[in-house]
Order: sequence, then structure tokens, then C-alpha cells
Amino acid sequence: MSTHRTIAVVAHQGKTLGGGLDELRRRLTDRDIEELFWYEVPKSRKAPKRVRKALAKDPDLLVVWGGDGMVQRTLDVVARSGSKVPVAIMPAGTGNLLAGNLGIPTDLEEAVRIAFEGSRRRLDLGKLDGEHFAVMAGVGFDGAMIKDADGALKDRLGKLAYVWTGVRNVQGEAARTKIKVDGATWFDDTASCVLIGNVGTITGGIQAFDEAVPDDGWLDVGVATAQGALQWARTLGTMAVKRSDSSPFVRTTRARKIDVKLDSKLEYELDGGARSRTRQFTAKVVPGAVEICVPARAD
Repeated sequence: MSTHRTIAVVAHQGKTLGGGLDELRRRLTDRDIEELFWYEVPKSRKAPKRVRKALAKDPDLLVVWGGDGMVQRTLDVVARSGSKVPVAIMPAGTGNLLAGNLGIPTDLEEAVRIAFEGSRRRLDLGKLDGEHFAVMAGVGFDGAMIKDADGALKDRLGKLAYVWTGVRNVQGEAARTKIKVDGATWFDDTASCVLIGNVGTITGGIQAFDEAVPDDGWLDVGVATAQGALQWARTLGTMAVKRSDSSPFVRTTRARKIDVKLDSKLEYELDGGARSRTRQFTAKVVPGAVEICVPARAD
């Protein structure tokens, strides 16, 4: 790959990987770069301002340190700006779903090597009410599942931790839901969860969308109709071991534009980060929105 002379780093101070930010700085300066612009934030929602400052320096490479929330906020700014700068992900978060789907390991030395010596891949992003997302957007069930399944239980049970925490989190908050895909009504019934995905693997290594590819010009859509602990246990158990759409309570399709209307307000989320409660939203694909550093392709 061509040499990156100017590097900009935007880092979440509370996230850690390897030897931390000190090791990142050392590994970057070992690469014989000319200029290093360094920005740290205490929380991901503070990132956009720093990312805009970083882009103003016209770097050859933008390095983002953090989890999916930090990456989402960064890519949103890059996509809005129209910048062509390649973005290198240092997966230092609790959730590193985009990095995991792209084959970027939670190994600092290797992540830096990928940044400088790997391939470049232009990825689609989803866009929901003006904000871009890289992994998934959704309403309903998944938010509580994501928040509760980290830690010791996940270490012991792996994928099945998400089945267990999912069942524990069932609140019966199902809403009448109408979904249009590319202008045509696709679903009009009671749903407990709507997921819109740009990649296949979600929390806990569960393959939610079996054919999802983040650079194919499509978003994948899934709706779950499971209600109550028993149905959810069956649904999540199926998703943990085989194709998600083999569950009788899951329906999936693909679309370029998705319109969702609910009969009651539900909190929606982007890449694991909670947003406001809403009764309706529109998501669409933005093809080739950003360029990401990924492992070199084997010839």
C-alpha cells in the first residue's frame, strides 16, 4: 500500500486494547509518518466535532479507536463530509461488530498492520433519519438483549447467553408494525423487533442475516413476531445454531429503502447506541459511502 504521511487519530479515552493509547502512538510513529494529529474524547457522542477537526487536516489515514458507537459516529461524519480518506478501525470497544464482520482482530499490532499494509474496501452504510450506521439499526427487542448479555454470563455460555438474557428481557412490548420495502408493503402485523442490517453477524456471534454483505448496495431487513419467553427462546435458539429465517417467528428480505410505521413509540438504536423513541422512521442504503482498511485479500 502507499505510504501514509499524515495520520489523524480520534480515540475514546475510556476504551482499551493491548497496551492502550500509548502503544497505539508508538506503533504509529514507528511507521515513519510525517505528521500525527491526535484527538481524544471521553464519550462517543463527543466524537463528531473531533472527527470534523481531523478531516480538516486532510489526513492520508483516519484512525478511530473505540467500539461500534465510536466507529458509527466517526463514519457518519466521514460520509456526510464526502471525504475519501480511508478509515482504520482499532477495535477497542465492548462491542466491535463492524470490525469482527470485516475480519479485523482485537489485536492492536495486527490492527495497525492492517491499517498500513492491508486492503481498502468501500462499504455501504445505512442512513436512518439523516444519521449513518454501519452495522444495524432497529427497534424493540435487541436493545435490551445487547445491554444485558455482556460480561461473565457471555463468557460462560457464549451465544446461548443471548438466548438467556433475551428471554429475561422480554417485556411484551410488541407493536402493530407496517413495513414498506422499496415502496411496497411487505409486513403489516404485530412485531416485537425490527432489525435493519448492513452486515450479517450481530451481538453474540448470531448470524441474523445469512446473505448480508456490506458492499452489495442492499440493506437486509428482519422482523420478529415472537412474543413471550417461550417463543423468544425458540427464536433465539434457532438463530444461535442455524439460519435465522428458519425460525417461524422471523421473516427477512432485502431492500434499498425501508419505511417503518409503529402504532406506539419505541426507542430505536444505531449500531448498539440508543436514540429517541419514535413511531416511524425511514432507512436507506448509501452505496460505497466510506473506505475502510481491511485485511489483505489472499490472491
